[in-house]
Amino acid sequence: MHALRSQIALTVVAFVLGLLVVAQLQSQQTAPALAGVSSQDLTILVANLNTRNDQLRTEIATLDRELGDLRADRSRGETSLDQLRDDLLDVRAFAGQEPVAGPGVSVTVAGPIGAPAVAELINELRNAGAEAMAIEGVRIVPGSVVAGAPGGLSLESTPLSDPFEIRAIGSPEALTGSLTRIGGIVAQLGAAEELATVTVTPVERMVVPASERNLLPRYGKPSL
Repeated sequence: MHALRSQIALTVVAFVLGLLVVAQLQSQQTAPALAGVSSQDLTILVANLNTRNDQLRTEIATLDRELGDLRADRSRGETSLDQLRDDLLDVRAFAGQEPVAGPGVSVTVAGPIGAPAVAELINELRNAGAEAMAIEGVRIVPGSVVAGAPGGLSLESTPLSDPFEIRAIGSPEALTGSLTRIGGIVAQLGAAEELATVTVTPVERMVVPASERNLLPRYGKPSL
């Protein structure tokens, strides 16, 4: 629509310019015929021509402004569309529908550990600012549950090996500090899960995959 309006405006401008050229040529060709016209009539004719030229110049200036506005609107529209695409991609990424890359921490869990303890570890990472997480390549999204007994844990029907890795994207300093602080979750798990060890390693860049689950809601719909 913007492109069509721009083409129409350009066509109108070209048409008006053509009229000016034709009018100028006609005035030159008919100049001999004006030899018998009185000075008063010539003055009126010149005044009328000047008035018409001023009107045409005003129309051209108006069309130029409208053309500039159309181009600006199209430029702003394209920019807004690009921004909307970027925003949508961000929402999809952090909702679990797209892979996410960035800095974070790698948490390696070795030895027998219970599912509730892993859930506490995930919650601590989330509370510390983790923006995206995965365990052994399985994206953690709302509804993801670690289940099973020590030595037989699974996440969304995917068995967790021993050891298994939790990848969490976020500030490496904030995540590491929250997990390893005195009395923090790592210390608590060390006391409660004596045979398990939890190792936290800052990582400059990692990739968390997209979820393979269908994340579209079954019952809830956007309220507009």
